[in-house]
Amino acid sequence: MTEKMAATRRWIFLSCCIVCLLSACQLSQAQNRTFEIDYLGNTFVKDGKAFRYVSGSIHYMRVPKEYWRDRLEKMYAAGLDAIQFYIPWNYHEPEIGQYNFEGQRDFVQFIKLAQEVGLLVLIRAGPYICGEWEFGGFPAWLLKENPKMVLRKMDPTYIKYVDTWMDKLLPMLTPLMYENGGPILMVQIENEYGSFYTCDHDYMAHLRDKAREHLGPRALLYTTDGSGDGFLKCGTVPGAYVTVDFGNSFNPQKSFQPQRDYEPFGPLVNSEFYPGWLDHWGYPHSTVNLDVFSKALDLLLDYGANVNMYMFEGGTNFGFWNGANYAPYQAVPTSYDYDAPLTEAGDITDKYIAIRQVISKYKQLPSMPIPKNTTKTAYGKVEMSFMATVQDALATLCPKGPIKSQYPLTMEAIGQWQGFVLYRHTLLGDTPSEPKTLDLSGVRDRAYLMINQVPQGIFDRNGQKTMNITLKVNETIDILVENMGHIGFGSEMNNNSKGLIRNVTFGGSILTGWSIFPLTVENFKPSSLSGIYRDKPFRNGNLTTPSFYVGKLHVPKEPTDTFLDMSAWGKGQNLIMSSSMINVGRYWPYVGPQVRLYVPKPFLAPSPTINYIIMFELEQAPCDTADKCTVEFVDQALINATPHKPNFEREETKFSRKRISV
Repeated sequence: MTEKMAATRRWIFLSCCIVCLLSACQLSQAQNRTFEIDYLGNTFVKDGKAFRYVSGSIHYMRVPKEYWRDRLEKMYAAGLDAIQFYIPWNYHEPEIGQYNFEGQRDFVQFIKLAQEVGLLVLIRAGPYICGEWEFGGFPAWLLKENPKMVLRKMDPTYIKYVDTWMDKLLPMLTPLMYENGGPILMVQIENEYGSFYTCDHDYMAHLRDKAREHLGPRALLYTTDGSGDGFLKCGTVPGAYVTVDFGNSFNPQKSFQPQRDYEPFGPLVNSEFYPGWLDHWGYPHSTVNLDVFSKALDLLLDYGANVNMYMFEGGTNFGFWNGANYAPYQAVPTSYDYDAPLTEAGDITDKYIAIRQVISKYKQLPSMPIPKNTTKTAYGKVEMSFMATVQDALATLCPKGPIKSQYPLTMEAIGQWQGFVLYRHTLLGDTPSEPKTLDLSGVRDRAYLMINQVPQGIFDRNGQKTMNITLKVNETIDILVENMGHIGFGSEMNNNSKGLIRNVTFGGSILTGWSIFPLTVENFKPSSLSGIYRDKPFRNGNLTTPSFYVGKLHVPKEPTDTFLDMSAWGKGQNLIMSSSMINVGRYWPYVGPQVRLYVPKPFLAPSPTINYIIMFELEQAPCDTADKCTVEFVDQALINATPHKPNFEREETKFSRKRISV
């Protein structure tokens, strides 16, 4: 053996020894890491020492991945010990058996990044999460598999899919548990189950046992429910520590009494304490007084409680994942963002400073400075041009063509989980000339009626559902239906089909023979249309055919955050296509309160790449003249306004529109 070979062997041996020693050291450290409950001491115990956490909620799916570190560092700089977040089932299993944990959906990387920043983690694993999220986190394909299944109980179909999901999810969390060297302190069982009508104790026990199977005997499990004995009666399960949630309270002892009724000893925990509250379409922006909140937080911490507060939601306008509950118009819940300690764009607010000051009374703050707010740029106006009506673009939006059916089918029945479906019927036979009632009582949630592409009116599940109209033989009836988001809480979650859920009648007779087009608006690209179909959309009064409008934004250098202002537009969705297609979110400025959409830096590309701004306008584009057909990128948010009223009647008013033919 040569000296070189001997040296190589010695190096390999030494390396193996070092690796073994490091592994043994890490194993020893992991074995010494404990997080437990000292019931007699009324406290958590971390690594043998009493521990109280102050935590903040942040949702990885609502924050661009490029900004995860920025937001986490700001939370750490506020003095927080931990973060708490949900894991939405539908975000990771959009189709049965098709899982996605990459990129924006890589929550494992998010957890590791939180640990790197210095934060511990509390996980709300579901399967139900609420969270102002589409269908409360449930995948809408559940409704196709068995429309009669009852959610959140030991329904055989439901449990089969829950078990498959949990068997996929929980093993990903196991190595990240605190006792295994990770940052996860606790994992929540279900979410506010005591507020749901099913009250199935076997179901909660099943979820507990499933979590214990994967996470091990040392994992600390917990439940969260409203602070009332009626909620805790159904929401708790033996083997999971009972916590409660409540808002501003100046009497912590009274607010925590329901928890004490179920946990006479142990740490006091408020798992959802609200600096702000969610908004609904058509209602004023919700706010929570800063002084009131600060005083309530101070009292909670002085009382020795563990607290998790909604620090930041962020990015809630992203595409269809904006969690709308139709009750009647629940918006993307951006009120958390603008009345919260951190805005949707991650900016520091007065409420952030106040929280930091309160926390500083009870623990030493990190020595790090508060990270700076990101730069915002007003890129100015972008000229928009009409490109195509929804009918013109059907081949692009629905490349596989329509589904033929005798009767209308729900969105779920055809595998369309979010977005839009166009239902088409051609009237056959003899039709009297006098008006008859067209009945769309089965619309879920909002529909646009067109005859030969000419708009006739708007139908809404909580507004107008019928219209008197004259139809002629061989006319094409198009009904574009928008899914405004599957209901995310309450018993109506079990009646959650979208599209047309009942037959359409005309003069009392059922219309049969339908072509159903499931639409993917992200398929629309300026280059996807082979030619110009027409100069402008069809119009009836001030209501225009749902159409696509396109403009070009040139960013001269490195992009920054910005806000898209479309105050003069009606209702629709905005998309931006640069290196990829991004569904930025819904807009509805005349209803409000949100008027401008947050556009993060990662959505834009610098020149020479063109940023195509795409507006899918459903009701009324301000494009009578070229100078008005614009959107504007500004450097300020606008969350509490209704900048204009539509020139057509609101859906609460019965339409009696003049019939216009092509």
